[in-house]
Amino acid sequence: MPGLDRQLVEHKLPIKEGYLPVKQARRRMSMDTELKVKEEIERLLKTGFIRPAIYADWLANIVPVLKRKTGAVRICVDYRNLNEASPKDEYPMPMADMLIDGAAHNQMLSFMDGNAGYNQIMMAEQDIHKTAFMCPGHISASNIL
Repeated sequence: MPGLDRQLVEHKLPIKEGYLPVKQARRRMSMDTELKVKEEIERLLKTGFIRPAIYADWLANIVPVLKRKTGAVRICVDYRNLNEASPKDEYPMPMADMLIDGAAHNQMLSFMDGNAGYNQIMMAEQDIHKTAFMCPGHISASNIL
């Protein structure tokens, strides 16, 4: 799977002290939606974005979002419990005007746009199990951010 080298960057999921893993109760979805979800899950497995998971301490639900124009489904995962248990990154976002001013006097400026942005950043191997989610018929976990 292409992406940024793990030695350059990988995403870690630390958990705050005192938080226990949460397994969400499975949510229902229509048969039509479930078929579309299965197709999308198969695509994600083939690309290597997700992998099958056997044992999961943390377990989240899929939130299928139907695309109006195509009728295809986009897989979102309800990681609210995991987000609550993760410490907040206190790094402030830079102000846009300061970034622009900083680039103003340069002779050359370049932009790079990676295909499927966040999908370029790998999940730390020791934290992949925390990203487990329920798929129709099995459990998967995310290899990427």
